[in-house]
Amino acid sequence: MKIKNYQLYHVRPRYLLLKIETDDGLHGWGEPTLEGQTPAVEAAVRQLMRLIQDEDPRRIEHLWQRMYRCGFYRGGPVLCSAISGIEQALWDVLGKSLNVPVYQLLGGRVRDRIRVYGQIGSRRPEILIERFRRLRAKGMTMAKFAPWWATKIVDSPAVVERAVNLMAAVREEAGTGFDLALDCHGRLSPAMAIRFARALEPYHPMFLEEPCLPENVDTLVTVARSTPIPIATGERLFTKWGFREVIEKQAAAIVQPDLSHVGGIFEARKVAAMAEVYYAAVAPHCPLSAVSLAACVQLAACIPNFLAQEHVNLGEKLLVRPFVIQNGHIGVPDTPGLGIEVDEDKLAELLYDGHWTTPELRHDDGSVADW
Repeated sequence: MKIKNYQLYHVRPRYLLLKIETDDGLHGWGEPTLEGQTPAVEAAVRQLMRLIQDEDPRRIEHLWQRMYRCGFYRGGPVLCSAISGIEQALWDVLGKSLNVPVYQLLGGRVRDRIRVYGQIGSRRPEILIERFRRLRAKGMTMAKFAPWWATKIVDSPAVVERAVNLMAAVREEAGTGFDLALDCHGRLSPAMAIRFARALEPYHPMFLEEPCLPENVDTLVTVARSTPIPIATGERLFTKWGFREVIEKQAAAIVQPDLSHVGGIFEARKVAAMAEVYYAAVAPHCPLSAVSLAACVQLAACIPNFLAQEHVNLGEKLLVRPFVIQNGHIGVPDTPGLGIEVDEDKLAELLYDGHWTTPELRHDDGSVADW
């Protein structure tokens, strides 16, 4: 079997999908999306596909090593996102060639269903609660939101109070039987992250995600040691090497590899094994399309330290058979490969030129804030 051809599709609102075809008539799907940078990733995918053209797609680890190591310069969001999408598609091909789900090739499933959670968000408590009610009505048992915007390195008590009031309103509506996680988006300094965490502790967040940016792991360690709220991070980390220091220093109780950025399914599996040694959980990051979600579901099915799976859609506008949530969970699929079939008629209706700009966040003095 050899890699014969490939197609790239820019899909609204901001996704990049890859279809790899073999000379045996099989095909596999992957998602090398990098929000706001998909044209750059498209160029990287095309470069890498020239490198592995006519290779056996089933030699996944070998091809991963070639793509990652043979270019001399390693890592980074563009290269790793390109490799991730290609790697997902190769696993899809391998699973289809053997007529088994990908998780079966990674040790087999350890659970029967995958817990998922959705996102809500608003600066107005009444809108936030209404969005929470709609999400809970769909059968969800967990939600995540970000109760802060541009935050100064040292900010006022009013900023803390605003975030606490939003959390308090949702917690009162949800009760203690519903899990609520908070996403900081790296918008907080370590000092403000500690202040926010202490104020939010009475409301028992499931975790505090990216309380500060990932470049300096020691600052995250400082935050983690300051609060009983579990710290989560990882969406902006690439490969097992990117996670090494976070895991070794126990800077987070929950790691969040994004399977479209970290290096793909098997690289995330390696990160999960590293985290398992330190008794850390895995909650894969996934604000992308149902193709990336399908890759995440395969991983979640086979790792013992899985916690919960983020999602923003179930593939209603993309898949022949979208995912279905029942009692806050997705069932583990038993179909081959990634377990999905892209509806290419639906896909054609979603195509666009690929130019999507990441929103900017500004402080009140006009200076750039972390998004």
